[in-house]
Amino acid sequence: MLEQLLPPPIAAVERYDDEQPVELFPEEELLIANAVPKRRHEFGTARACAREALRDLGFGPAAILPGPKREPLWPEGVVGSLTHCTGYRAAALARRTDFRAIGIDAEPHAPAPDGVLGAIAVPAELERMPGLRAEDPKICWDRLLFSAKESTYKAWFPITNRWLGFEDADITLRPDGTFHSRVLLADTPVAGFDGRWLVQGDVLVTAIAVPSGS
Repeated sequence: MLEQLLPPPIAAVERYDDEQPVELFPEEELLIANAVPKRRHEFGTARACAREALRDLGFGPAAILPGPKREPLWPEGVVGSLTHCTGYRAAALARRTDFRAIGIDAEPHAPAPDGVLGAIAVPAELERMPGLRAEDPKICWDRLLFSAKESTYKAWFPITNRWLGFEDADITLRPDGTFHSRVLLADTPVAGFDGRWLVQGDVLVTAIAVPSGS
């Protein structure tokens, strides 16, 4: 899915199950020492994807640990993003000389739980929702909006090192598989992001890639 959404030379790796054994670094093991099996599986497989992507970029294997805001900490010179949901785990990485940031998010392609849309959407997004549903009722637009907000934050944070709330971005979803995230903060160093989305089976994925120099 990611190869359809992200440009080269981004290295994107996906898996749809946790069947392949994953050897974690000791410091990664400490992070999930008391985790339930589901969490251990998604954690390990996502890191296996990341290490494969690092290899594709010419880097050696490395522990992927969380930073202060739970963001993944990459080796020097690398930017990237991780995501996982039921039936899908992925990593997308690039050299910092090629991209400033990458944000990916995967979600089950099902309606968002009650109350989620009202909690994450700004008024303009709510106004556009009926039109989107009328144009393509097969798409779970509320869940897609949530995913696009997550990808927006993941692209925003490495550039700014600042929090971005759901209410701080107005996302225009388009039925052609694209979206635009407009940052609403008055003092933003980034006006917005252009992204792409894709639904395949029971999974939807959103992705943003910010080229270096942009």
